[in-house]
Amino acid sequence: MRSLNRTGDTARQKTVLLPKPRGFCAGVTRAIDIVRIALAQFGRPVYVRKEIVHNRFVVDELAAQGAVFVENLAEVPNGSVTIFSAHGVAPDVRDDARLRNLRIIDATCPLVTKVHLEVIRYAREGYSIILIGHRNHDEVIGTFGEAPGAIHLVSTLEDVDSLAGVIPDRVVYTTQTTLSLDDTHAIVERLKQRFPLIISPATSDICYATQNRQAAVKALSEEADVILVVGAQNSSNSNRLVEVAQSAGATAYLIASAREIQPEWVEGCYCIVVTAGASTPEVLVAQVVADLKARGFTNVEEVEIVEEDVEFPLPAPLERFQRAAFQ
Repeated sequence: MRSLNRTGDTARQKTVLLPKPRGFCAGVTRAIDIVRIALAQFGRPVYVRKEIVHNRFVVDELAAQGAVFVENLAEVPNGSVTIFSAHGVAPDVRDDARLRNLRIIDATCPLVTKVHLEVIRYAREGYSIILIGHRNHDEVIGTFGEAPGAIHLVSTLEDVDSLAGVIPDRVVYTTQTTLSLDDTHAIVERLKQRFPLIISPATSDICYATQNRQAAVKALSEEADVILVVGAQNSSNSNRLVEVAQSAGATAYLIASAREIQPEWVEGCYCIVVTAGASTPEVLVAQVVADLKARGFTNVEEVEIVEEDVEFPLPAPLERFQRAAFQ
C-alpha cells in the first residue's frame, strides 16, 4: 500500500487517488449476476421488482438485455419469472407472488436476510424491536414488514427520545445495513441510555462493504482537496460516504456520472479522491477519472486501505445452471 503522507514535488502533481475497496460489493455483484443468469436460463423477459440495485446505469444496462423493471407485482403477468431486488421484500410481497404463481428468484443480499431473520426471531419472543434506518428506503420497508406490530423505526436522536410503547426489559435494536457507522453509533448510545437492558445484534448489521468504504474515505480525507463519490442520489450507502467525508472535514460531492462534475469544484485542486458507492459499476469511476485526466489530473494512484475478498453464492438453481454452462 502506498504511503498516505505525500511530501515534496509529488505532492504538487495533480493527482487522483482511488481508494480500495470501492464500488460493487458482494451482495450487489450477486444480485446483478442473478438477473443476467436468469435471462440466459429463462430468456426474455425476466421481471424485476424495483431497481435490482440503486444505480440507474446498472438498471438501464440490464433492461437493454431483457430485464423488465416494475414497481409492484401487479405489473407482472401471472406465472412469470420474477426477481426480488437486493434490498429484500416484506412477507406480504412474497404472499402476493405465491398467489400469482410467480416463479420467484430472490436476489436479497444475504446480509439483509440476516437482519430479517433477527427481526422474525425477536418478534416471536415478544421483544420490542428498534430498527435504525430511513423510513422510505426499500430495505427498511422490507424489514419493517416482517414484524410491523413489534418494530419502532428511528432515524435520529430525536426519534429515540420520543419513543413510546417500548418494553424496557425486552428490547433489541437492529439497523439498516447501509448506514453511517458514526451516525448509528450516536443513536445506539442514546438507545442504551434510555434502555439499559437493550440487546445489541450478535454482529454489526451495518455491512462489511459499507464499513470498508467509509473507512477508506476517512483514511484519505486529510489528503483530499475534494472527494467525489460516484453513486445514485437514491443510494443510501453513497450518500453516507459523502456524509462521512464531510464529517472528516473534507469537501465532498455525490455525482451520478462525470457529466455532473462542476469546474469550480476542481479548480485550484491538486488531490482529488474518487470513490464509489456499493452499487456503482467501475465503468462510471473510469469515466470520472478520464474526465479528471483531461482537466490535468494525470497522476492516478490506487490506494488499498482494506483488503476485501467476500463472495456470496448464487441461489442453487442458478448456480447449477451457471456451472453447466461453463462445463
